[in-house]
Amino acid sequence: MQGQDWDIHVFPYSAYDGIHPELENVTVHTLVQRPREHVSATVRQTGLTWPLRRGSRSVATLIQNFDHFKQPARLSRLIRSLRPDVIHSLEMQRCGYLTLMSRKQLNSHQLPPWIYSSWGSDIFFFGRRSDHQPKIREVLSLCDYFIADCQRDVQLAKDFGLRGEVSGVFPVSGGFDLQQMQQLGSGIPTAKRKVIAIKGYQSEDWGGRALNALEALKMIPSQQLEDFEVVIYSAGEDVRQRAESLAQGFGIKLSILPRSHSQEMVRLMGRARVAIGIGLADGTPVSMLEAMIMGALPIQSDTVSIAEWIHDGENGLLVPPDQPEVIARAIQRALTDDNLVEQAARINADIAAERLDQDVIQPRVIEIYKKIAK
Repeated sequence: MQGQDWDIHVFPYSAYDGIHPELENVTVHTLVQRPREHVSATVRQTGLTWPLRRGSRSVATLIQNFDHFKQPARLSRLIRSLRPDVIHSLEMQRCGYLTLMSRKQLNSHQLPPWIYSSWGSDIFFFGRRSDHQPKIREVLSLCDYFIADCQRDVQLAKDFGLRGEVSGVFPVSGGFDLQQMQQLGSGIPTAKRKVIAIKGYQSEDWGGRALNALEALKMIPSQQLEDFEVVIYSAGEDVRQRAESLAQGFGIKLSILPRSHSQEMVRLMGRARVAIGIGLADGTPVSMLEAMIMGALPIQSDTVSIAEWIHDGENGLLVPPDQPEVIARAIQRALTDDNLVEQAARINADIAAERLDQDVIQPRVIEIYKKIAK
């Protein structure tokens, strides 16, 4: 939306959220302002000022004991004062529920048009849980417009009572600058690359199953891995510990990528022969799309949403998330089948140009905002 003369306000889900250094030209409504040295000069902050380098989180925690300063109350007051043309909730379980609570504190004439964007497993995974089902139905019955990140969720939303208009299906990243990403690539053909990238996400609540990917590596003969380096990103402590044990016990070259700038993720995918993402449920993973753009062969869990992008054995490999032995066979094939990885890189480059280029997606999204604001 930059360059479109919109006044954009960001309201974080949590009073403790930081401000991403790449965020520009917006107003961020924090409870306690963040240190200016970590924030773009173009970002305006509201909220209380705290003069010390430490202690802001403790102050925010203390203040939030009062209902007046809790996030739903703060958001409802902001909506009253701003009277925005559009309010857009990115994701359901945090931001959608927060918006829902805030709406209940407003009168009907104070309610702006509400867009809800479905991310990942908002409906597919949490819609199976009885404690979430009523809230999901309430959000979908009240939002005016719905944007999905995969076609699967359009029908799911309707099944859960969506009354609003479906405004499109877009990757949650809003598209990619393909030319800039290619400049960050290694220039090495996929078949000659020596890196295996693994998404280190492990969560019982959200469905990540990185430990099954690590278990699969243990099943592969060490001589087949000796020329490769395993790089794990987005790793929690349990995955770190298992990875360190794996590296020591099986002699695998392995490293953990620390929390990094988005460009580092792109560079990793540009060095990777294989990119592995294992989980029980997801929408359209950004990491998978980055792998496709940068030529790494995706090995992904076999879900309905992933199948909208990956045809097994053609431009990637699909595996059951809970069967490490099948994942291991897929990794072995990816490390030895040069024709497959080169074919997949060509197919995925064409998909990226057609479906992921931000120059194609951005005008469509701008038109959605303009239409809703009118």
